[in-house]
Amino acid sequence: MPPLSLLAVKKVISMLTTGDALQQALTNIAGAAQITLPQIATTQIAASSAGADLADKNIQLSYPRICLYTNAVQNKKAEKFRSFSGAVSVVAEIWASTNLLTQTDEWIHFYVEAFSEVLRSNVGDWGDGFTFTGKYDVQFQPPKAGGFGFVACSKVTLSCDVSLP
Repeated sequence: MPPLSLLAVKKVISMLTTGDALQQALTNIAGAAQITLPQIATTQIAASSAGADLADKNIQLSYPRICLYTNAVQNKKAEKFRSFSGAVSVVAEIWASTNLLTQTDEWIHFYVEAFSEVLRSNVGDWGDGFTFTGKYDVQFQPPKAGGFGFVACSKVTLSCDVSLP
């Protein structure tokens, strides 16, 4: 089994890409709002903690994209006689970019909502000792120059409870 920090990220990526769950959520949300949004291709969902500047130069990623990484692993020893009983925290950085500031600023909210919808529909047992309670936190950052003209990023942090024998 891969390290917990990588396994958690792989589980979130699988959740987003299996059955095109993220694409379906984005299509539904955009359709309800009667707007057209660029889709986030499965190739643009990656395990990476690289910031926008570095990713734009060195990674084969474009916009929109989601970069996922683990930012904390905590063995709380909540269950005696378990090798690991705690939490793994995963961060999803959602990036949007266009040449229009207003579109960049608007699109990021739709991407976050689609991501959140997938999370909400996957509360419960993720297998391999992982359980998602449904709790997550979203932090929006203001757009700035970059990408295709302007770039916006939002960070979604979620925590999984993990119990290993």
